[in-house]
Amino acid sequence: MDLNDSTSLAELMSRYVSTETGFGVPKDGWRICLAHEFKEKRKPFQARDVSLSNMIEHVSLGVRYLRWWYRKTQVEKKAPFIDMFRALPLRQIYGAPLGGIGGGSITRGWRGDFCRWQLNPGMYHYKTVIANQFTVCLCRGGQTVYQQVLSMDRPPTLQGWNWGYCGEYAFYHALYPRAWTVYHLPGQNVTLTCRQVSPVIPHDYKDSSLPVAVFVWDIENKNDYALDISIMFTMINGSGHKDDKSGGHWNEPFHLEKDGESVSGVLLHHQTPVNPYTLCIAAREKVILTGSTITRHQTAFSPKGTCSALWSDLMTDGRLDSPKDSSPPTQKGEEVAAALAVSCSVPANNHNSVEFSLAWDMPKITFGSRERIYVRYTRYYGTKGDAAPYLSHYALTHYSKWEESIDEWQRPILQDGSLPAWYKSALFNELYFVVDGGTVWVELPEDADISGGLRPEDGGLPAQPDVVKEYGRFAYLEGQEYRMYNTYDVHFYASFALIMLWPKLALSVQYDIAGSVVQHDPTERLNLMNGRYSPVKTRGVVPHDIGDPDDEPWVRANAYLIHDTADWKDLNLKFVLQVYRDYYLTQDEQYLKDMWPICQTVMEVELKFDKDGDGLIENSGYADQTYDGWKVTGPSAYCGGLWLASVCMMCKMARVLKCESVYQRYRDILERGRAAFDKLLWNGKYYNYDSSGQSLSNSVMSDQCAGQWFLRASGLGEDDYQAFPKEKICSALKSVFDLNVMSFAGGQMGAVNGMRPEGVPDRSSVQSDEVWVGVVYGLAATMIHEGMIEEGMHTAEGCYRAVWERMGMAFQTPEAYCEKGIYRSLAYMRPLSIWAIQLALNNRPNHNKTTDKDVGQGIRTGLCK
Repeated sequence: MDLNDSTSLAELMSRYVSTETGFGVPKDGWRICLAHEFKEKRKPFQARDVSLSNMIEHVSLGVRYLRWWYRKTQVEKKAPFIDMFRALPLRQIYGAPLGGIGGGSITRGWRGDFCRWQLNPGMYHYKTVIANQFTVCLCRGGQTVYQQVLSMDRPPTLQGWNWGYCGEYAFYHALYPRAWTVYHLPGQNVTLTCRQVSPVIPHDYKDSSLPVAVFVWDIENKNDYALDISIMFTMINGSGHKDDKSGGHWNEPFHLEKDGESVSGVLLHHQTPVNPYTLCIAAREKVILTGSTITRHQTAFSPKGTCSALWSDLMTDGRLDSPKDSSPPTQKGEEVAAALAVSCSVPANNHNSVEFSLAWDMPKITFGSRERIYVRYTRYYGTKGDAAPYLSHYALTHYSKWEESIDEWQRPILQDGSLPAWYKSALFNELYFVVDGGTVWVELPEDADISGGLRPEDGGLPAQPDVVKEYGRFAYLEGQEYRMYNTYDVHFYASFALIMLWPKLALSVQYDIAGSVVQHDPTERLNLMNGRYSPVKTRGVVPHDIGDPDDEPWVRANAYLIHDTADWKDLNLKFVLQVYRDYYLTQDEQYLKDMWPICQTVMEVELKFDKDGDGLIENSGYADQTYDGWKVTGPSAYCGGLWLASVCMMCKMARVLKCESVYQRYRDILERGRAAFDKLLWNGKYYNYDSSGQSLSNSVMSDQCAGQWFLRASGLGEDDYQAFPKEKICSALKSVFDLNVMSFAGGQMGAVNGMRPEGVPDRSSVQSDEVWVGVVYGLAATMIHEGMIEEGMHTAEGCYRAVWERMGMAFQTPEAYCEKGIYRSLAYMRPLSIWAIQLALNNRPNHNKTTDKDVGQGIRTGLCK
């Protein structure tokens, strides 16, 4: 661990007073004392944060947005997909989410709170449910000597329970998809370690889809006498939402014995009219050297009032009464909860463990359109809504295999002594968004047609491509606050995580996007930016997104309505770039053949913008979708670079597919385009922001080498497939590092989007003086590809330190933050691009040959070797 890692750990753990390190807690990950308080308190970006000049320039946009917002919220009674007036406040509480991919998620905060819920697909509910707790009971000689809720809270309800656990005796440690909470019990000489395990396993498309998590409690008794120890898990029937009191909810106990393994627990049936579900808390009954674990339950209790009866029941002997009958349905206005307690004996100076699971079964999901779709896990557990006991049984009897797979995946990276500790934490913990990004993973209906109506013989796709039929459809939100599925300009960055870890899901997304390219939706819709009406979807153009979960995802694309879709030049280019990148990493020849005609279609659309015939497309206004608040005129470094990289990849794909005439055509465009790009944008040190020659056109854009990044990630960028001279890329990256990184915030916060040559941020738009975490990770990957490994890692480190260690934004990495005070859009998709750094590191010469000299020293290398 280097000095910076030691210093940061000391700060986050400064209030920890115990010397206990827990049972089996790894050294790498994000660690924090439960008593820690973050000093930095940031506020969300709001309208008042817009500068006067930008406000004047966009006053018409503001008026149009206000009218749209009012109609959406007050007339239609729906949540706007972007709500500028109700930005999420920063709550510095979140931890690793529970559950697999695409079946909903529940987040347990780093202080143990169940505090973020996404059981309805894509729709978030931020509520800490105080009754959802773990409680410990210690008995000696048949007498209870200690009983404590493992929570620092002192709530106004449930006052019959013993609250106020001292957080200075506990710490949380996350290395996703697992997390550990270590509780030392003051004065008891007992330490509890709760290990949380979710089935998020690369290249696994079955178990990774399961909506379940396991809590393994390791109990260390360091006394000279034996103890009987019980852990009680309490859970409300619901999520703290108002529908918890809608009535009709009920609980029932269950016992399931299968393959010689027994699991017992309580089913909490949540009977809402739309998207009903069953929660399940369960425990495994196992035989150990000191006897069997004993599971007892309380089917139902009211989480209102003091709830002293339940507390006293546990305190009597560490067990619960275990009634056999189901509870009656709740009345309107009434809530119901359940409890499960597991007891075991722990000999003197010894260890024991108990295991719980939390599962939820919502087999059919209904979006705003009322269309019902089956969730992926129903392929294995059926669609009747009776799967919760079987999910629980499977989780409790297979989680050890999950952990073996997780260890096998993570071990090479964790044991690589050349990699700093902060990076190992960032790489795995940022993956939380694959589960907690409003993610849905659904089965393809038998009658579905994703081709957009154009068949392969006409240059289109099969109605049901094999990869989609076998692996389903996948979607994740742009962000928890920006509620659009598969926002394509952002997925461009985030997609590295999918293509490297779940490549079949990445390909499935591409097929969905490809099918939408040929679609045309003539419905006229107001574009907020310019006030004009235009079709929702233009044929031959990649959609911005595939829809809003509160509407019709996969049916009505382009929830985003800021611009006319025909103006989004970079989306088509990003489609082409991802097609070849994905083929390069998967070697899936059928995928490349299927995508080839779609690539030709979108490139023909792009060629219409080569108005001068110089092989370079032009921009105007806000035509670049990614940086849609930053004006551009003429060819630009960002879109121009993406264009040249796309042309280069068209050449490569044409060669792979033996389309010589297409190769020659794009080869000619590439030659002309490279010359025009250098002539119009190169200034001797870096590529200008755009070619307008206006006062700010020579701003230094941090993302100016995005095209080169994708070329390198796809094994291209040299010889016949070189779009940019190497020496110019190196010079541009050095300029970005010197100015956007080191001249901004003391070099400790990543790279600001735009910097003036004189070393001050470009403040011409609301985006130019922001740091975009996902862009920074992509920039770092580009640097590493070009041999600037130390610079790349330093650049990325600034974002991790700022977000995870100073701002308190763990497991909610934002889209953007400014140097001081402001952040924008918590829990955002783009930071998954950190996996592009790992791809770049994998491409290092001899990257697996770590020597003892490398250990603890980080990475040192020269510039552009």
